[in-house]
Amino acid sequence: MTGLTALTQAQLDAWVRTVSIQPQSGRLPDYIPLLATVDPNWFAVQVECLNGQTYAAGEQHCSFPLMSVIKPFVLLFLLEQLGQETVFSWVGMEPSDQPFHSLIQLASDRGFPRNPMINSGAIALAAHLPGKDSDQRCEHLRQWLNQQSGAQLILDQAMLASVRSLKNEANRAIAHTLAQAGYLNLIDLTLDTYNQICCLSTTVADLAKLGMLLVQPQKSIAPEHQRLVNALMLTCGLYEASGRFAVRIGVPTKSGVGGALLAVVPRQGAIACYSPQLDDAGNSVVGLALLQEMAQSLNLSVFGSATA
Repeated sequence: MTGLTALTQAQLDAWVRTVSIQPQSGRLPDYIPLLATVDPNWFAVQVECLNGQTYAAGEQHCSFPLMSVIKPFVLLFLLEQLGQETVFSWVGMEPSDQPFHSLIQLASDRGFPRNPMINSGAIALAAHLPGKDSDQRCEHLRQWLNQQSGAQLILDQAMLASVRSLKNEANRAIAHTLAQAGYLNLIDLTLDTYNQICCLSTTVADLAKLGMLLVQPQKSIAPEHQRLVNALMLTCGLYEASGRFAVRIGVPTKSGVGGALLAVVPRQGAIACYSPQLDDAGNSVVGLALLQEMAQSLNLSVFGSATA
């Protein structure tokens, strides 16, 4: 038997021990002051299965900011509110071989964001969240996600203050380029909206619940929108490393610089990890190591087994 239905708690515990003791080359992100203060050895994972089974390991109490893991859900929310034609007039569907905050990529594309999983695309979408100010826009998104998933996302005010303490010239330059190309109007409002939604905080248990929005049929979410989000997570969710991990893992995955990692196994379940040490692309080192072990051992890839 393969797939998440074959998973056992003993297997998960063994894989966690294996990846936790391996020498790691990751580092904490130092450009957001509060993220640089967390325990680099923290680790938590939760697997939520479509058949109702749940498996967990590590420090389940740890909470963390979603950062870029919010991006698939901003896309999902706007697809539901405004439809595909409108949303994809603001952002593309193409993978990028540049870092997630690349201004070079945006400039080469004449101000049109390459995809919703990098900063330029997410900032463009943040400009179109409903609400009169950034507080209201973030709150609308937070409430919708909590209502749809049963999660309890909160806005981490301390993390938001830490993010706001930065000049963040890269994102501001991205926003100016987007404005010049006509994809947003109010730069300060958009950037503060983006900062707030990235500082929505959760645990692996609730992150797995969010993931299930992309796994199982939902009464109020169109299947086509689920499929679109999953496809873009697979091709773009791990930044310039997306192609490599599509081969190694083969399931839609999204990372964030807060250390969160979410994988969606279509028609099977969701895998949520938290480990704050990152690789050079901004992806969780231990989270990806565990996910790769699970995907290969349980044959989770959407492309099927390599054996006949």
